[in-house]
Order: sequence, then C-alpha cells, then structure tokens
Amino acid sequence: MKNKNGRRRHNKQARDKAADRNGDRFSKLPDDLLLNILERVDTLDAIRTCILSKQLLKLPTMLSHLFISVGSISCHYNPAREFSISDVLRISHAIADVTDNILSTRSPEITISKLKIRFVLTDCDSISIGKSVARAMATQRVDEAEFEMVTEKAYAFCSPDDLLHFAGKFNTFLGACPDAFAGLTHLWLRNLRFGEHDIPIILSTCKRLKSSRLTQCDAGIHSVLQIEHDQLVELVVNCGKFERIELTCLPKLQRVNCMNWFSCADPLSFGFVPVLSKLSLTNTVTHPCKTLELSQLLANVPSMTDLYLDFQSEKIWVLPERPKLLTPVLRKLQQVNLEHIPEGCDFSWTMFILEAAPSLKDLCITVWDHSCKIVADKKLREQHAFCEKAEVEWNPYVPDFKHKNLVKLRIYGFQPDTTFMRYIRRVAEVAVNMVEISLHDGKTCWRCGRLDRKINACPSKYPRTTEERKQITEELGLASPAMIHFRS
Repeated sequence: MKNKNGRRRHNKQARDKAADRNGDRFSKLPDDLLLNILERVDTLDAIRTCILSKQLLKLPTMLSHLFISVGSISCHYNPAREFSISDVLRISHAIADVTDNILSTRSPEITISKLKIRFVLTDCDSISIGKSVARAMATQRVDEAEFEMVTEKAYAFCSPDDLLHFAGKFNTFLGACPDAFAGLTHLWLRNLRFGEHDIPIILSTCKRLKSSRLTQCDAGIHSVLQIEHDQLVELVVNCGKFERIELTCLPKLQRVNCMNWFSCADPLSFGFVPVLSKLSLTNTVTHPCKTLELSQLLANVPSMTDLYLDFQSEKIWVLPERPKLLTPVLRKLQQVNLEHIPEGCDFSWTMFILEAAPSLKDLCITVWDHSCKIVADKKLREQHAFCEKAEVEWNPYVPDFKHKNLVKLRIYGFQPDTTFMRYIRRVAEVAVNMVEISLHDGKTCWRCGRLDRKINACPSKYPRTTEERKQITEELGLASPAMIHFRS
C-alpha cells in the first residue's frame, strides 16, 4: 500500500514539474510572440491565461486587439434561444463591467488596433459600454471599433411590438453615446424596426463607419431605405421588410451583400457608387417576384469585378440576357460564383455570363440540393407558396463565340451524367485559353449527417477510382486532358 501511495506521489510530482516546465516555456517566449498568440482568442480567455503566470500578468494591458463577447461571459448564451430577463440583465451587466475594467486599466500609449464588443442591447448597460468606449476613444488611439448587438429575444420569438421596442432602446443608446458611435468603424444590428428617419440619423452619427450590417432590420413593412455615407465600404443586409434599398451616394462603397429580400421588385438601386466591385445576392423565392435583369440592376455600376449569386436550390431568379445589353455592365467582371443551382436542372443558361463578360477569369458553379434543406423546404412549403422550379430557357446569341480570358472552371456537385459532360465540353470549346477544370463532389454539411438515412438525397456517383476518372476524361474528349482535375 505504501509503495502504491509513493508511486502516486512521485507521478504527481513528475506531472507538476512537467507542467511547470511547459508553463515556463510559454511564459519565456518573447512578448511580441505571446501577444500575437493571445490576440487570436477572446480577450477574457487571454486574461484568464495570463493570470496563470506572474510573468504574463503585464500582457493584458498591452493587447492591441480586444474582443469582448457576451459568449465569453456565459457559454450558454445563444441569441437564437429565448432567455429570462434576469439572465439577460446579469450577462449584460457583466459585459459592461468587463469592458470598463479592460479599457480603463490598459496603457494609453499602446494603440488599440481593433476593438470589438458583442453585447445584449439593454437600457442601462449598453449606455455604460458606450461611455467606456467613448472615454477610451478620447484618451487612446483606436484604429477600428465595432459594436455587434443582439437583442434579448431572437427574431423567431419577436412580435412587431418587440421590434419597435428594441429600436427604441437603440435610439436611446445612440442619443446617450454619440461620441462612441462617431468613432465606430463597424456596426452590426439585429431585430430592429426603426422609424422612417432613424437609419439615416444612425449613419450620419457614425461618421467613421466602414462596414454596416443589418439583420432582420427595417423601417416598416415595404419601407424604402436611402443610404448616403462618405466612408462606408461594405453593406450587408439580411432579411428585413424593405421594399427597396437605394444606395444614393456612397463614393467609397466596394462590397454589397443582399440576402433574402422581401420585395417582389428589384431589391437594390444604385446611384453614385463609383468603386463598387463586389456584389453578392442570395434569395429563396417564396412568392412570385420579378426576375432580375442585371443590365438594368447594374446600369450605374461601372466597375463590377466579382459577382456571387446564390439560388438556395430554388427557382433561378436571374434572366439570361443578350450580350449587347449585358456587356456594358459586365465588361470588367473577373470572377463569378453561382451557388445552389437545383440538382436535375440544365444549367447551360449560365453560358450567358461568358458571352457578356469578356474579362472573366474564374467561373465557379455549385449544384446542390442537400438533404437537410430538402426537409426544411418541405416544412416551409406547407406554410408558404414557393415558386415552382423551372428550366431556364436560353439559346446562344453568338454562334461562333470564343472567350479568351477564362482560365479556370470549378464545378461542385459534379456527376458523370449528360448535363455535366455536355456543359464541360461546351465551356472548354468556348474558352480557348482554359488552364484548369476542377471537378468536385457535392458539398456536405453537419446537419445532413444527423438526418435519417431514408431522407438523404440520391447517393453521389462522383468518380472515386483512377479507372473511373480516366474513363470520364476520355469521354470528355478534350484537346488537353491534363486540364481536368478531380478534387474530391
């Protein structure tokens, strides 16, 4: 018995010594390397790490990247769930205290390169956070600052009155902390229904704002939002009940991402946006809506280089147009991503983009109806009148068309059937300088793996063996078979 106890003490001492040696190795690293490591995690986690060693205690005041999140206070907090008011207030109060302690104790001589605070919108604690940030901005240099706000209820649990109530809280917060908002470079708002003039006031207050993100926000059902801002570079709008978003005057705007719009007409209109180069559009058509004509939508966008269209495995809502109409707006386009084209549908219509975009270098197509979406769509179709999927009619407008700049074609969801094989041959024939054709299996997600196997979609026929791939390459009959790459 004594021998066993002796061995246990010896093993524990050995483990403690090893832990001490490992801890010493970490703490003896140069300060700049330690800071680089600590700034890659949540700030509270970094502080907890530093408390474990006397040599590291000085580092929290030297951090230049600060990320304070509601999730680091309570690992159980999830904005998609409904929580009691007492839980929300407790978490919110803790975030306010942590923010003040971190910002008030750090060295003012060290620039804050990036400050991000994710917190729950409340009456008092939000103002406390805003005041702490404003004091830091007045006494220290802050290069970038971001507020990401969540509400005490997720959108799924919100009534129209809740959305108005949360917007009222935010307006009070904005009015109490104008100096903090004036220094923000990034702002992410959720679940707010503003008045007609509220959003323009927010934008005029946030003078340094570079990135604005609105999720489930609007100014009333079928409202029209007009945006003007001198510094805004990025705009992301997800859901909300806007009839239209008018980008009136945004001289520095480069990226726009519009998802799940409510309108039956064009969701966006572009005014003065001279450097806009990247546009991302995502929509699931749950009601009859206008088919987008890119020649009209992008008529005032002269510098588009990157286009992303996500059809969510539903109806194709973009119209294949003649090159004569479309080339003036797509002449600088270099990269196109077409996501979630429905499986089983002919996608030869995508050739209209090649005909109209002479500078295109990279075309990526994803064909995907993943299993979990099939289940979700079945439930949604019981509640909404989805537009029926239909083949897109298209005929080549330039019979002898050749494309000189396309060098890469990527296809996700490749299957060795007639539709895919014919499309690859056609693109390879048109793109006379093609370098690489990458064929990938269908994408997967973790939700699909949790479904009953009986629900899963048809099994993939993607070629796995060397013999299968060789056979497909031969059947394609391309002039340069070496350009074909199987990536999965």
